[in-house]
Amino acid sequence: MHDHTDHQTNIWYPFTSQIDWEIAHWVKSQEIGSNAFNKLLGIDGVSKKLGLSYHNTRELNKIIDEKIPGRPQFQRAQVKAADLEFDFYHRNILECIQALYGDAEFAQHLIFRPERHYTDAAKTNRIYHDMHTGKWWWNVQRELEKSKPYATVIPLIIASDKTQITLFGGKSAYPVYMTIGNIPKELRRKPSQRAWILLAYIPVTKLGHIKNKAARRRTVANIYHSCMHYILEPTQRPAIEGMELTSGDGAVRQGHPIYAAHVCDYPETLLNNGVKNGQCGQCDAPHDQLGEFFKIFPDRDLTAARNALDLANTDPVAFKRACKKIHMKPIPEPFWKDLPYADIFLSITPDLLHQIYQGVVKHLIGWIYEIFPRDELDNRCRSLPLNHHLRHFKNGITHLTRLTGQEHNDICRILYGVILDMPLQNAQDTKQLLAAVRAILDFSYLAQYPAHTSETLKLLTNALTTFHNNKIVFIKLDNFDTSYTERLHIDFTKDAYRASNKKDEFAQMTLWLQRQEKIMQHHCYIHWRQNKCPPLTYVNTLAPTIPSDRLSIAKHPVHRAVSFDTLKMDYGASYFDDALARFIVHWNSDTSLSSAQIEARASKLLLSFNTVAVYHHFKLWLGDPEHHRLMSDEYESIYARPSYQNAKQQIIPARFDTALINLGTGQYQGTEGYQIGQIRVIFSVRSKQALRMFKNPPQYLAYIEWFTTFRRSNCGHGLFRVSPVINQGMRWASIVSLDHIYRSTHLIPKFGPTVPPGWSSANVLDKAHIFYVNPFSDRHMYTFLL
Repeated sequence: MHDHTDHQTNIWYPFTSQIDWEIAHWVKSQEIGSNAFNKLLGIDGVSKKLGLSYHNTRELNKIIDEKIPGRPQFQRAQVKAADLEFDFYHRNILECIQALYGDAEFAQHLIFRPERHYTDAAKTNRIYHDMHTGKWWWNVQRELEKSKPYATVIPLIIASDKTQITLFGGKSAYPVYMTIGNIPKELRRKPSQRAWILLAYIPVTKLGHIKNKAARRRTVANIYHSCMHYILEPTQRPAIEGMELTSGDGAVRQGHPIYAAHVCDYPETLLNNGVKNGQCGQCDAPHDQLGEFFKIFPDRDLTAARNALDLANTDPVAFKRACKKIHMKPIPEPFWKDLPYADIFLSITPDLLHQIYQGVVKHLIGWIYEIFPRDELDNRCRSLPLNHHLRHFKNGITHLTRLTGQEHNDICRILYGVILDMPLQNAQDTKQLLAAVRAILDFSYLAQYPAHTSETLKLLTNALTTFHNNKIVFIKLDNFDTSYTERLHIDFTKDAYRASNKKDEFAQMTLWLQRQEKIMQHHCYIHWRQNKCPPLTYVNTLAPTIPSDRLSIAKHPVHRAVSFDTLKMDYGASYFDDALARFIVHWNSDTSLSSAQIEARASKLLLSFNTVAVYHHFKLWLGDPEHHRLMSDEYESIYARPSYQNAKQQIIPARFDTALINLGTGQYQGTEGYQIGQIRVIFSVRSKQALRMFKNPPQYLAYIEWFTTFRRSNCGHGLFRVSPVINQGMRWASIVSLDHIYRSTHLIPKFGPTVPPGWSSANVLDKAHIFYVNPFSDRHMYTFLL
């Protein structure tokens, strides 16, 4: 037992020491089996030598269960449907709201009121980047304050999705997750931040005893709505009257939990709002007019839906007739019927994964397969240059089946470049095809922006309009994203199931999850204690971690001394010594010299060395502290290495990536002040030699072979066009400081009607004469070129 004094002086409490805690954390975080851990501790003397306060898994679990605080406990409840009772596990939603709202990790980031943000002083270009900057919160806040001044809206975000938990046997789970819109999306989208809580497991039953399919579907829907009603019903009164909520900094506010959004795919949408299959879940568009972009249909009428539901218990015939009139299924008690301020039809969130990638893009790829020869498509995929952001489809793409959302995303990055100059019989058809494909890709990339403005929303509309204006070509020739919440299935459902003995699994899964949450929460607490209990404002910074240097390179070179002759032969750096001489002259010059003056001085310069240290790759941070909402927060790798033989005696082709070079005036967005170059050598001059040749020696350098400046192509596809700079029959090259390299670029060769024989991903940059700059390689590049 540990007394109060232990708690104050021992930061590892309820564990006795650091090793006592670290082993407990290791066992629970690394999914070590109970039997294996018991056998380890059963070895004579292990527990005593390590000074552990537990001798087996059972004792460790008892410490976690009884002495570490955690999130709300799971409860078992029953719901009735079709004269049957079903068990389901859930948490008290009000306790979950308090747990999220009161988490010290979120204290400095919580949002309490709606705001309007603009990009200009005249307030003409509004920016939307999180829930509190949208119109929904403003509307609810205005309505709520009519009766409750100074009320704090607590937007409830629910996510539900049935998922399979076994590869064989068809066993499924139906998890329901929740978070609150007061937590910024930068935290909500990261599972490691614990901003989502598993709220319940809804019963999954096949109801095989019900032979009528329609009756079975109705019963499944009734079970779902009964469970969701049971879960959300406690929020009805606080939504109107409010409830006291204490944030992690101790401040108390009157919060009103209001059902705001439901993250789900299309089948879940139909289940939630009761709309029939093939209908729109948000508006009254008829089934046969869903693709009519230029027709505007009114939003679904929540009042009409509630009026129809009021007839369920008084006049069943009139109820069914009213539901049919508004194109809804006759579900007597949908969970959202009595939720204050909630509009189920407006709560449905956009779903990039299912609507765009596994919806429109899936069909787009299929249409392209029908239009163009599959062999030629595959040849082009195989011949594209390598790039950090792109998957290399060495076997092509047309043989792939059952594509995931990530695979659709990977294909989108190269699709436009692959079909760019593939011929069709009719030139007008080619123009329409490229316009339609470009529009869909533009829409999907714009839709992924973390922040939108009035201008980018117009771009979205324009892209959609362009697609609908040109989609006829496919007929002529034919003859709040669920990807984030689907990641939660792994942590909250599939890992939990694997930890059970597969019998009465949900009781074990909920207990396992509670212990995992306690261990993670205790880990955060110990980290806070180890840092001398800093104020909450410094616990969890929201902005992306800005590295001390955006460039990261190996501490030691791959080769310490590579001769100039080897660089010319193996790396293709044909004019390395000449380029280095020019660079030294330019670097040491106190005044601006003309090209002729630099050449003259460089021709007389005698280099005191003939070897350099060579690196084969480096990393660049793509973030931007000034524009991080629109930019990526990740690293990319850039390579410059010759061919080599791997451990399996296979020859790995050479790889020399292309990159954007900042000429000195480049900005955050736009090509002005940038030029593309192919990196042949990444190197540094050894310190003694550098001190002899440079006034202020640079650290890392790169030998670059240049491409022409950016030019818009006149082919109508809108891509920038570049070509290698040739001087007297040879590539023009120079040396630049490595910190002038802004990021990688992906170039798409102009293939012509068919891929020329001998072209491959390894040599296409040397063989092709015309290239197009790929804007779809990643979101950062798309933003840069827009």
